Amino acid sequence: EVDDSIATITLNRPKVMNALSPNLEVEIHQAFDEADADPKARVIILTGEGAGFCAGYDQGPRDDGKKKGDPTGKSIAEFIEGWQRNDGEAANKWVHMWKLGKPIIAAVNGWAMGGGFWYQLAADLTIASDKAVFAQPEVRHISNSSYLFTALCGWKVANRWALTGDHFDAEEAYRIGMVNEVVLHDKLMERSRELAARIALVPEPAVRLNKAIAMQGLQSSGVYAALLTEGALGALAHSSHNDYREELYETMRTEGVRAYLQKRD
Repeated sequence: EVDDSIATITLNRPKVMNALSPNLEVEIHQAFDEADADPKARVIILTGEGAGFCAGYDQGPRDDGKKKGDPTGKSIAEFIEGWQRNDGEAANKWVHMWKLGKPIIAAVNGWAMGGGFWYQLAADLTIASDKAVFAQPEVRHISNSSYLFTALCGWKVANRWALTGDHFDAEEAYRIGMVNEVVLHDKLMERSRELAARIALVPEPAVRLNKAIAMQGLQSSGVYAALLTEGALGALAHSSHNDYREELYETMRTEGVRAYLQKRD
């Protein structure tokens, strides 16, 4: 919705902490394009409904009862191809956000896990509720981190959290430079809109071109090349199916998602 020059995009799967289904992710990027094309909108706020910002990519089984990435019934070539196509697209999602002429403020209202963690990283600015929690727990079922974390916070910080999948709170996110501000939970949208309104006072060409200087400069400095490398290595991580992961997937098939996540963690 657009109000007072601010377009607010709200992820709306609150029962599953706004986990990213394929269609939800498509709709996020469609909404980015719609907001960018709307002359009434000057700034975009991305947030989540309910207790979570975004719990990451949906870990639930597909309609056939299998988890995404389950190699059952696939050749090795088919399995690797699926992950190479999937992970090769990741950089395009962040570049799409950076190419918009309007800045995106991530208003992190709660859990920001996995893919949700990455979306708030790729945003131009991030304001976190004091109830926000960040993590990449997917590394525990063999998955990749994102080079965006390293580029933003440095390699030792990124390694501390990406090599464990541990959770950290909003104050730690602020300390390591991952978020711009931490505010009281009930003030999150108020403060996000204040910042958006402040940006909207600056002439549109200055906002658009200065965002481009930052985000195109970031890509030119080598971050885009690193993200392409991430895509290749991420596909390698995702396709590194072993006995441990097969045991996890069998738990999901027979006992469900909750048992799978408990076993993983």
